[in-house]
Amino acid sequence: MLSDPEVQEARAQVEAAGTEFGRELCARLQPFQDRYDQAVAEGDADGLAEVCAGRHGRWGRICGLDDGHEMEEPHSGRTGEGRPVAWVGSAPDDW
Repeated sequence: MLSDPEVQEARAQVEAAGTEFGRELCARLQPFQDRYDQAVAEGDADGLAEVCAGRHGRWGRICGLDDGHEMEEPHSGRTGEGRPVAWVGSAPDDW
């Protein structure tokens, strides 16, 4: 089923939309990503405890916004390759 051309096309469209959405939000939300990156680099467990628990997939999409932001902003983070990405709610972990 996952190899079906229509499924592959839908998957590509979702990934492209998440990437574009992430680019649009990147400038406005960059301070949150910077704070998250600094907390990771410094091993700041207290700082990381305040960050959204939202994870998107197995490829490193980790939301860097404050916990509880979901009513005002979508999840926003970076892919494992460092590209900005955004998503709403729970998303599939296979792209």
